[in-house]
Amino acid sequence: MKNTNRLGRINEELKKEISQVINYELKNPDVTGMVSVTKVKITPDLKYAKVYVSVLNSKNLKKTIEGLKDSAGFIRSRVAKTVNLRITPELVFEYDDSIVYGERIDSILKNLKKE
Repeated sequence: MKNTNRLGRINEELKKEISQVINYELKNPDVTGMVSVTKVKITPDLKYAKVYVSVLNSKNLKKTIEGLKDSAGFIRSRVAKTVNLRITPELVFEYDDSIVYGERIDSILKNLKKE
């Protein structure tokens, strides 16, 4: 039980710090639009962290995700300076389409109401 709390705290901390780095320090021209870190899931051995991102108003979604993957090392090194872990996990970026999916469901429901 204690360990899951710790992992939860680490996930939250990583989520906050990765967001900061992406939004304020990342200078990758491929990363366009508003990138939000929706969730971070670190493995119990703390070696890897899956970073789920949603992207709004991107010029090219695929390029943005690729850009994040290319910048993972930079983001990781910036995060290492602020998050106090013995090993900073490898960051694995995943596109989180739950927001887009939710919007699609909303529009379907609105259209049903109109009928």
